[in-house]
Amino acid sequence: MLLEGSCHCGAVTFKVNARHPYPFNRCYCSVCRKTAGGGGYAVNLGADADSLVVCGEEHIRVYHAVIDGATSPAERHFCQHCASCLWLHDPRWPALLHPFASAIDTPLPHPPEHVHLMLAARPDWVEVDAGPRDRCFDGYPDESLADWHQRLGLER
Repeated sequence: MLLEGSCHCGAVTFKVNARHPYPFNRCYCSVCRKTAGGGGYAVNLGADADSLVVCGEEHIRVYHAVIDGATSPAERHFCQHCASCLWLHDPRWPALLHPFASAIDTPLPHPPEHVHLMLAARPDWVEVDAGPRDRCFDGYPDESLADWHQRLGLER
């Protein structure tokens, strides 16, 4: 599925092909909450890194989160003007790109279930709105983005 995205101010637009376009993960870790501004939808779409086409690349900056005292190699790309989170790329998995669902302008398919992860990091004020089919994890689930899409027959 071709995904088209942009930042809030319009300085950056991008296109990328995604085999795993359902926004089903809701992450409650401090990195996702503080860099993406809320209760999830951060790194839950899977796309082909080689298909990325960017306009306005000069407006992009990269953030490397510090996790458990170590700087992560994962690159969180964002607009330097409006701070919109755009995508994450991790050199440990160079073929993958993870667009932030919040930056996607293309209508995304509605997931039949959600995965709530990193609940052990959730502050008390953040409510978990889990549906009857949703799965909840204190840490990371064993199932990957690709496995989740395949199990539900949702690959595009």
